Amino acid sequence: MGGINLVTIQDTELRKGIIAAIDRAKELSQSVLVSEIQRIEYFKAFNFFAAGRSRFLGERFYWEDPDGTMALAGLGVTRQIHADSAPDRFNHTESEWKRFIETAIIVGDQTATGTGPAMFGGFSFDPLKEKTGLWSKFSDSLFHIPKYMLTVKGGQAFLTTNVVCTQHDDDSLFEKVNQERLSVFTSAYDDGRYRSAELKKVEEKNPEKWKETVSRLVASLKDSHLKKVVLAREIRLFFNQEIEIEKVLSHLVVEQRGSFLFAFEANGDCFIGASPERLVKKEGDEVFSTCLAGSIARGGTPEEDRMLGKALLEDQKNLNEHQYVVEMISEAMLETCEKVKIPNSPKLMKMKYIQHLYTPVVGKSRAETSLLHLVDRLHPTPALGGLPKQDAIEKIREIEDLDRGFYAAPIGWMDYKANGEFAVAIRSALVQGKEASLFAGCGVLADSNAESEFNETSIKFRPMLTALGGKEK
Repeated sequence: MGGINLVTIQDTELRKGIIAAIDRAKELSQSVLVSEIQRIEYFKAFNFFAAGRSRFLGERFYWEDPDGTMALAGLGVTRQIHADSAPDRFNHTESEWKRFIETAIIVGDQTATGTGPAMFGGFSFDPLKEKTGLWSKFSDSLFHIPKYMLTVKGGQAFLTTNVVCTQHDDDSLFEKVNQERLSVFTSAYDDGRYRSAELKKVEEKNPEKWKETVSRLVASLKDSHLKKVVLAREIRLFFNQEIEIEKVLSHLVVEQRGSFLFAFEANGDCFIGASPERLVKKEGDEVFSTCLAGSIARGGTPEEDRMLGKALLEDQKNLNEHQYVVEMISEAMLETCEKVKIPNSPKLMKMKYIQHLYTPVVGKSRAETSLLHLVDRLHPTPALGGLPKQDAIEKIREIEDLDRGFYAAPIGWMDYKANGEFAVAIRSALVQGKEASLFAGCGVLADSNAESEFNETSIKFRPMLTALGGKEK
């Protein structure tokens, strides 16, 4: 692959920033962040992520939005913000983030969003759910501020370097940091070197028990105030060797365009996925959300695909399920925004293996509304939890065997200007060495059928199953 003009990341303002940050650290008797942003020659975010393998394996993240106009890749961890079972984990995360950046020295090109100090991570679906060992590497709230971050936006590339300086440092810190980041670019390589792990076994986790749980839930909904409960299940994959995340991600980058692509490494595990569903995006005072619920398979021919899409648009169960999401998101947006625009009827969102009912929502946020406040208010939508919201979460907590961890929960990023975006972490997998868990769920209503819901989850496993080298069902 083509190299990068390394001169562009040597003649920088970072040295001056480090000296200023050391002086401020002495003055305040606390560590101080210096963040340098510079526009560099175009470089693919995926290649930057891959280049960090030798030095930063286990400390990387990747993000790409559905239209491909924004991609982030982070290497290393300058600071970690986390909380376990905190009832106010959204506020805790925000206050810790603000405290970290309030004394920061930021130098360089500050024009683009998603550059400079930024944190990437997410939240667990339900912090009150009993934990298993599956998600032991992830807290209920976990965010990383990277050492080095590449932002590719609108065809331009920006490199952010984040360094925490203490009163005991000196300007030799600049040479150390500069050598390290230069080594990242010089070690970049293409995906031809990634090995495919061979899938040896797929283990369905108690499929008959899961169907029985769905059937019992359906029966109980007929005389219940609960309108909908989303139940999820897991399959476990076993491979002949360690799974290389770059191989999986390279597949998603090619095959799942139109999705939010994410990979988040923590302590050796990696949560990776291709989600069709935005939770919320905030840029300035503009807020965007998505109502996504109701789904059907893609057709094998254009005519079959059109017929399936038409059937979905006319199916009352799916339309009801979708309307629940529209009503809840509309209510949340009207509470937090001054103006809200919502179309009257859903459209089709066609992904590679599945098509969904889809309604976009746009609003203008009030001055006091932060991105994480919106995430807190919107999570979980009825598409992943149910209705009424709190009662549905409690029902899931009671009857679902799965430890969802970060599955079906918010994952995304926020920059120092409070811009950012979170997706709902579905169509996802937790990769752990030679094994991986895949997750999928479905909305259970009073007229649901356990077998058809089971089949729907099987379709939803496909994107990650094929990315990991499994066969399509």
